[in-house]
Formats: sequence, C-alpha cells, structure tokens
Amino acid sequence: MDPDSVLKNIAKHIELDENEKSYFLSLLNEKKYLKKSMLLEEGEICRTINFVQSGTLRSFFRDSAGKESTIMFAISDWWITDMACFLNQQPAMLNIEAIEDSNILSLKKEDLDDLYIKIPKFERFFRIIMQNAYVREQIRVIQNLSLTAEQRYHIFLEKYPEISKQVKQKQIASYLGITPEFLSMIRANKSK
Repeated sequence: MDPDSVLKNIAKHIELDENEKSYFLSLLNEKKYLKKSMLLEEGEICRTINFVQSGTLRSFFRDSAGKESTIMFAISDWWITDMACFLNQQPAMLNIEAIEDSNILSLKKEDLDDLYIKIPKFERFFRIIMQNAYVREQIRVIQNLSLTAEQRYHIFLEKYPEISKQVKQKQIASYLGITPEFLSMIRANKSK
C-alpha cells in the first residue's frame, strides 16, 4: 500500500502525528478492482467507506425496469460509499462499479467508529467530507430542478473535466438525467 495519497487527502483537513498516521493506516484494507467489477451491489450490507487511490468508480441506482441512474463518480483522491446504508449498516440501495481498473483503500464501519474514539479529530475530517458531499448533492438537485440539460452538461464539464474524459457518454447522460441520444444532440450543438 502506498499511503501517501490517503495521508495527503487527510492532511487537507486535519493534522496527524506519526502514531496517529500509523494507527489509521493499520485499519485500511487495500483492494484492487478490475474494470467492470463491483465493489458493492444493491442488497449487500454496505460495510466500508472507500478511498480511491487510482482508477474511476461510479455509484448508480437501478430501477425495477433495469434503467441505471448514475448518482456519483469517484476518481483518484475521492471517497465513495452508499452513505445512508454504510452509516446504518443496512442493505445497499446503490451499486458501486469500477469503470476502469482501480486501487481502493477500504475502511470498515466498526474501524471508523473505533477511529472516532481513539483519534477524535477524525470526526472532524469525516464531518467535513460528509458536509461537502451534502452541499454538492443539494446544489445538484437544485440545478436539476432549475437548469436545462445543456446548462447542466456545461457545468459538469467545467466542474469535472477529468471525469468527462474518463467515463462513457452514456454514464454522463445517466448522471445528468437525460438520454444518451439527447446528450449527443447537446454535444453536436456545442461543436457548431
């Protein structure tokens, strides 16, 4: 395991001494996922929160007709889980798939709870991560309600240029709540 990336991610919000770093790293499990493999499938108990060391992931919901709606993407230096189910240790509502070969550091729920007790500053770290995620999702909901698909696509490209290069157009369309065909029309209009 190369701990540098996750320690740099943590250092954005809290400072750890060497013992705290060592203890934190001892709780992580490194896992490699091949492209198209699943980290989590709907119905499984969501036991981990995952740090992306390398690769790209997406979480998505599949409705009863089999239609997939992308909830979020995660690239290097991001965290991903089915948060509601992780916190409550319930069956997952979401699926998490590796879009490309990915290297993940996983932290189990019981280890996170232990971490909060032994190194309380981690409560601050994960609070900030969860607040940022909540704000991002709130803004996304408001944009979905108030902006056109074309406006949302342009915002996506500006905000996540690296993701737009790594994922399929149909996955971006799914994230935006439009059909791939409609996204193709938007892209064709943009290039004129």
